[in-house]
Amino acid sequence: MASALRCGVSKLLARNSISGLCKPSLGASGYIAKIQVAFISGKAMRVVERKRPPPFPYETKRYSRWNQLFDKTVHRMDDNSKIVIVEGPIASGKTEFAEALAKDLDMHYMPAVTMDMHYINSYGFDMRQLDDKLPESCRSYDVKNFCKDPHHMNCANYQLQMYYYRFFQYIDALAHLFSTGEGVVLERCVYSDAIFMESMCNAGYVSKLAQRTYQDLTQLTLRELRLPHLVIYLDVPVPVVKEKIQKRGIPYEVESKVFTEQYLTDIENLYKQQYLKQMSEHAHILIYDWSEGGDPEVVIEDIERLNFDADDRDDLKFRDWQFWDANDWSDTRRIYADEKLSFKVLFNLGEVNAPELIVSGADHLAYQKVWENAPGNKYMKGFNKDMGDTGLLWKGRPTIREYRMPFFS
Repeated sequence: MASALRCGVSKLLARNSISGLCKPSLGASGYIAKIQVAFISGKAMRVVERKRPPPFPYETKRYSRWNQLFDKTVHRMDDNSKIVIVEGPIASGKTEFAEALAKDLDMHYMPAVTMDMHYINSYGFDMRQLDDKLPESCRSYDVKNFCKDPHHMNCANYQLQMYYYRFFQYIDALAHLFSTGEGVVLERCVYSDAIFMESMCNAGYVSKLAQRTYQDLTQLTLRELRLPHLVIYLDVPVPVVKEKIQKRGIPYEVESKVFTEQYLTDIENLYKQQYLKQMSEHAHILIYDWSEGGDPEVVIEDIERLNFDADDRDDLKFRDWQFWDANDWSDTRRIYADEKLSFKVLFNLGEVNAPELIVSGADHLAYQKVWENAPGNKYMKGFNKDMGDTGLLWKGRPTIREYRMPFFS
C-alpha cells in the first residue's frame, strides 16, 4: 500500500482504467498511433484484477489476416506487457531473482539459454551421446567443455551457437508478448551475448577473425528485433563471484581454467562500460549490489516508479515500442509469431575467413548422416513411427514454430 501511495492518485487511476491500457498520440496523416502505457505494476499495486483475452495459441496456430479481424493485438496490451532482462555475472543469483520478479509482475519467465537447446531433441534424446561417431570438428561443445578446455577448436563455434539460440529465444519472447499480452522476464539475452565473445577474444580463446564474423552476424540480425524496456543488473564484485562459484560447488565451474580474476574482471568491465551504457539509450537500467542477495520487493518498488513514456519522438528510448496504429501492432505480431523460420536465412553468412569456424565438406557430411539418423531426428516431431508417434496418415503440415532449427543447416 505504501508503494501505491507514493505513486500518486492520478498515476494509480491511469494504470487501472480501461482507457489507460494504451495511450493515443497523433501519428502520420493525422492517424492515431498506439503506444504502451508508461508504467509497470507489481502485485501490491494492482487494485483491480487484470483481464486479458484468452492467450492466442501462437505455438500451434498461425495468426492469419482473418484472425487479425477478430483478435486485435493492441487490446491484449496492459501496463505489464513489457520485456525485462535480468543480467549479472555467473553465480550472482539471476535465476532465483528473475523467477521471483516474473511471478510478482505476472510475467512469463524464460530461463538462460543453454546448449541443451541444441543437443537435446524433441524426444529428449541427447545428441552428445553420439560424439564418438562424429569427427572432432563436429563434436559437442558446451559450457562444461568451455570451462575445461577454452582453447578447443570448437570454442568460437560454441559462442556463435549460443548467440543463435539467444536470438531465437528473444523472437519467442516477442511472439509471446504480442500473442498473449503477457510480459516476459529473460535471464540474459541476445543483446548481452557480445560481452562473452569479446571476453573470449581478449583471453585468446577465439581469434579476431572469428570475432569479426560474429560482429558481422550481430549487425545483420539485431536490427530485426525490438529492444527491451528494462534491464536489471545484479552487481557482484569479482572476489565475491569467485566465492559464490566455490560455494555452489558445480565441479566444472570450481575446477575451471576460465574463471580467473582477469577473465571475470573483463566481463564485469564490458557489462558496465559498454553493454549497460549502450542499453541505457534505449531502455531503463537498474543496478543493484547483489553481493549478499537482495529483496525482489525493493526492486519492484523501484520499477513501479519508472516512466516508460515514449512521447518524445526524438528520443531513442522506447522508440521500438511506438506503433502507428492497431494494424501495426498486429503486423508486428505476425512477424514474430508466424515467420520465425524466415529469420534463419540471416545466419547464412556466406564467406567465412576464420579457420576455426570452417568445417570441411567430409566432416559436415558425416555430421549430417549421424544427426539425421539419430532417434527422433529422421522426421519432424510427431511423424516418427519408431519413437511411438501414431496417426501419421491424418496429420497435417507442421506449423512454422514446430520446426526445429539446428545451427548447422
